[in-house]
Amino acid sequence: MKLPEALAADPYRSRGRAFKEADGGLGDPRDIFQRDRDRIIHSVAFRRLRHKTQVFIAADGDHFRVRLTHSLEVAQIGRTIARALGLNEDLTEALCLAHDLGHPPFGHGGETALTEALADAGGFDHNAHSVRLVTRLEASYPDFDGLNLSWEALEGLAKHNGPVAEPSWAMAEADREFGLELGSWPGLEAQVAAIADDIAYDNHDIDDGLRAGIVDLDELAELPMVERHWRSIEQRHPGAPLDRRLRTLVRDQIGTMVADVLAETRRRVEQEGVATIDDVRTAGRALVGFSAGLAEEEQALKAFLYERLYNSPKLVPVRLEAQRVVANLAAAYRSDPKRLPEAWRVDGETIAQLRRIGDFIAGMTDRFAIARHEELVGPVELPDRV
Repeated sequence: MKLPEALAADPYRSRGRAFKEADGGLGDPRDIFQRDRDRIIHSVAFRRLRHKTQVFIAADGDHFRVRLTHSLEVAQIGRTIARALGLNEDLTEALCLAHDLGHPPFGHGGETALTEALADAGGFDHNAHSVRLVTRLEASYPDFDGLNLSWEALEGLAKHNGPVAEPSWAMAEADREFGLELGSWPGLEAQVAAIADDIAYDNHDIDDGLRAGIVDLDELAELPMVERHWRSIEQRHPGAPLDRRLRTLVRDQIGTMVADVLAETRRRVEQEGVATIDDVRTAGRALVGFSAGLAEEEQALKAFLYERLYNSPKLVPVRLEAQRVVANLAAAYRSDPKRLPEAWRVDGETIAQLRRIGDFIAGMTDRFAIARHEELVGPVELPDRV
């Protein structure tokens, strides 16, 4: 059952773009949200995601996920949910594809190091940096900076994880320029992007952790949700090769989570009496989400992954070395901004220069950061394989 049509973002009722554009007489058949999606796909920032860490350093192996493959998987899940609910698939896909654009090299470890290195310049936040990229740093068009995305895309990107009570300097800057209403909930397409992100990394990080030999299947199967699915798989596919059963586990869990989100979202919308997109923004809580029972099981899965994967003895030394690389790069550029490419320099030791250093480092891929560190500081000791 689809949601009421009025709850879907309508490209023909968009609040538009910050900068007015002419179509140049090209007769573009796409609507505004389709163009948003395509601008993201064709951006430099999106291409760089293929060499940025998801969980494992990008050089760790060809079969592990990176930010690009993760974003594509989020988009697939997001489109499925949006279609089933009757929401705008193109806006949902755009938000899914863009949600990780602002990540620096080496994932959350790199973000921690960059935040600490720029503490006196307002710190760093990857979500705010995603917005900064698409509003300022991308340079594809002659008449404006950024991608000039629609208001709905910018709002959804800024708030896909919920209202922003204390915006960072970068988020506040974007809000001043285009009034993103940071204190309200976003539209349903953005909420779908957020839950699709959770579903994707919960399950695909299991897949990568098992493949790397870091996650133990017997321990994983002690979790109620996993145990339930694994028992069903063994009954349906006795004697099947282990790797195929493991992939079935990931698929089945994604299917269960998606089905739960669809049912729970319909229930919440009906319970709240939501009839318009404005109602969605003032509902006071997320309308897209897991049921209470599944939410509890999903939190248990997350806790397991943090303990057994993200903070495993095999990954912690790698993360610490990656953080050292980012911290050293920030220190090197701060000590001598002339080491930056000319386009990234600002006259004087100013807050603006420090933030440009953050922009430059955040845009680096893992391998580019390693190369710059070896050039400016010294050797990097990261394993080629986990």
